[in-house]
Amino acid sequence: MRSRASGIGRLLIAVYGVFAISATARASFQLLTKFDEAPVAYSLSALSAFVYILATIALAKSGERWSRLAWLAIGFELAGVLLVGLASILLPELFAHPSVWSGFGIGYGLVPLFLPILGLIWLRRTNASD
Repeated sequence: MRSRASGIGRLLIAVYGVFAISATARASFQLLTKFDEAPVAYSLSALSAFVYILATIALAKSGERWSRLAWLAIGFELAGVLLVGLASILLPELFAHPSVWSGFGIGYGLVPLFLPILGLIWLRRTNASD
C-alpha cells in the first residue's frame, strides 16, 4: 500500500500546511482586532483554520486512527466549503467580510473548493491507510 505522505501526497500535505498557517494567521488577526464587524465570517475562518491544521497532521501521520481522522477532517472541510459557499451567496448579510470558505473559496482562487476533493481522491487512492 502507498503511504499518504509519499509522492504527490507530500505536495498535498504541503498545500494543507500553507492553508493551515495562512488561515490561522488570518483568523487570529480577525478575531483579535475586528470580531464585532463580522462574527460569523471570522468564526468560520477560525473553524477552517482548525480543520486545515487537523487535516495536515492527519495526512502526514500513519496508522488507521490518523486515516479515519483525515477522512473526517477533509470530508468536513468539503461540506464546510459547500455550505459556507452557498450561504455566503444566499445570505450575504452574514458575510459582510469574507471567510476562507466564502464564495466557495473565491478569495483563494477556489483552492478551498478543489483541495478537499483532491484530498479525498488521494485518501481513496492510498486506501486511506498505510
